[in-house]
Amino acid sequence: MFANNVDDEYDYIVVGSGAGGGPVAARLARAGFKVLVLEAGGDDEPIDYKVPAFHAMAAEHPAMAWNFYVQHYGDKARQQACEQAILDRETITGPPPPGILYPRAGTLGGCTAHHAMIFVAPHNSDWKHIARLTGDRSWSPHRMRRYFQRVERCHYVGRPWSKWWSPARHGFDGWLPTTVADATILLRDLVLVRLFVTMLQDCFARGVMTLPGLLDRLKGWRVSFLDPSDWRRVGLVGRTWSWLISLLDPNDWRRLASGSEGPVVVPLTVGNGARFGTRDLLRETAKDCPGTLTIKLHALVTRVLIDNAKRATGVEYLDGAHLYEASAAPAPPGPPETRTVRARREVILAGGTFNTPQLLMLSGIGPATDLAALGIKVEHDLPGVGKNLQDRYEIGVIYRMRKDFAILEHATLKPEGPDFAEWQNGYGLYTTNGVVMAVIKRSSHDRADPDLFMFAIPGYFSGYWPGYSALGVKKHFLTWCILKGHTANTAGRVRLASADPRAAPKINFHYFDEGTDINGDDLDAVVSGIEFVRALGTRSAGLGDEIVPGPAIRSRGALANFVRDNAWGHHACGTCRIGPAEDPDAVVDSAFRVRGIAGLRIVDASIFPKIPGFFIVSAIYTAAEKASDVILADARRQAAVSRGAVAARTKRHASILRYFLR
Repeated sequence: MFANNVDDEYDYIVVGSGAGGGPVAARLARAGFKVLVLEAGGDDEPIDYKVPAFHAMAAEHPAMAWNFYVQHYGDKARQQACEQAILDRETITGPPPPGILYPRAGTLGGCTAHHAMIFVAPHNSDWKHIARLTGDRSWSPHRMRRYFQRVERCHYVGRPWSKWWSPARHGFDGWLPTTVADATILLRDLVLVRLFVTMLQDCFARGVMTLPGLLDRLKGWRVSFLDPSDWRRVGLVGRTWSWLISLLDPNDWRRLASGSEGPVVVPLTVGNGARFGTRDLLRETAKDCPGTLTIKLHALVTRVLIDNAKRATGVEYLDGAHLYEASAAPAPPGPPETRTVRARREVILAGGTFNTPQLLMLSGIGPATDLAALGIKVEHDLPGVGKNLQDRYEIGVIYRMRKDFAILEHATLKPEGPDFAEWQNGYGLYTTNGVVMAVIKRSSHDRADPDLFMFAIPGYFSGYWPGYSALGVKKHFLTWCILKGHTANTAGRVRLASADPRAAPKINFHYFDEGTDINGDDLDAVVSGIEFVRALGTRSAGLGDEIVPGPAIRSRGALANFVRDNAWGHHACGTCRIGPAEDPDAVVDSAFRVRGIAGLRIVDASIFPKIPGFFIVSAIYTAAEKASDVILADARRQAAVSRGAVAARTKRHASILRYFLR
């Protein structure tokens, strides 16, 4: 499975093993092609990886972490205000960081090894946009849902009695297990129960949920039947619970089609109580297909090899651990060895939103002026590479509670104690990511889709900064995280800092009014989310006091300034966007092919022209499944053409032979 030395040539080379590269490599290998996965990280698997509740520590584990420091603004004063807000609020040891921490993962599985495991399907409008933009109907929501089903192995709602009658359109035979937290965990804490009831009351009071709308949904959900064998297994109580879960399921096709708002359960990519990501998929595939899938770890790809015909023929990589500047662990002494490997068919880039455009530019594919300024030979002038960077906006409203949460009585976020013992048996608090309740709503009534996802965590979380995971458990804090989906700002940019492939690129998101959202809709939406959460706090005022933003920040103008200085993101995308041929900034076409370079595709978060849904990993997984079908279809067409050419040549040779034998 893991190779120290690789062959000279493979059918396909996949650069990166995350949410894009992992599924593509697995599908191609299972189809019988010889596939090489090049991963810059290792396969270290600390307990922080496996335990869902330890995901913050996984993000800062030195064996896995890649720490990027990004700019939120090009304006120096505004950027300094952001950095100072973190220094004023948190205790950071050592020198001030050179920007805002943006955690990524350099390890087998990429960011699926440290993310918070939330698995929420994108909205249908996200797929419709790509289909309209490219004129490619294969991106339609109905067709993309089939790929979602191919990914998912749903454990939290019952399998329907027939695959032909599945109104929720879940997948039950995919490679990725999905589940939801055990509701009895919430019942351990009366304060959390009260907060949950308060959330329901406020959703009704503010029209997020209405009685007629709920009745309509009850009617719409009445036809979700279990297989008869499941009826016998789970009984009436289990069936009733499954039905209630389906009402609150954000991934139910009926909910996506109707654009419903209100409280939701939070699906997680957890199987048997443990995190499940693409490293697990790749390991299973390598075990099943030992002759077709090879994984080379500690391989930092530095350049795509391009021949005179403008075709990608392979890659060059550095062989060594922790070679990239963003790595949290130091590189070993001495220069690494440079190696090359060839691709008979294609090179597939899946390095992510920051590293894929960096690799393209290092290979001479990108804005010609920028590349020439760094002394890089221009292979193809593609001005859109690195542009269109976008992200969610997220902000935390934090309360100091009157007393510790009972649910956290024994929690230490360490491999010890009764909570860890429960996890070892596949249940309990540590099988969750910490989210205890969530609600989806629109920031304004004129939005076609809900754009706010708000979830509560018993603990303190104010964003990312060096050492944020070392806080441990703060048992008397509650954080409401407000996530703004469908953001309008696409002004961010990834640029090369130098021609050194080991150096991290320059990353600037150009937040809010510095970007393309000229109407300020994103900022207004985040402020509306804070106001909604504060209404919940007013209803439960006897439980705790707001400390962030704090009682002194009341007006919408003051809240807007707070958001400008304190918002963060962690779903960067868009830097190699899909687009039609007439779009000069489009980097790939609807078949994931890089424009102007044959034999080169991109399958990762960088391809999205607009940021999809709420949590981007589900969209990447879905697109990766589609990409594997597209690549395999092209391979079959090429094989058919080759067979036809051989048959024609054979027929011609036979005709010549008959002529001379007459």
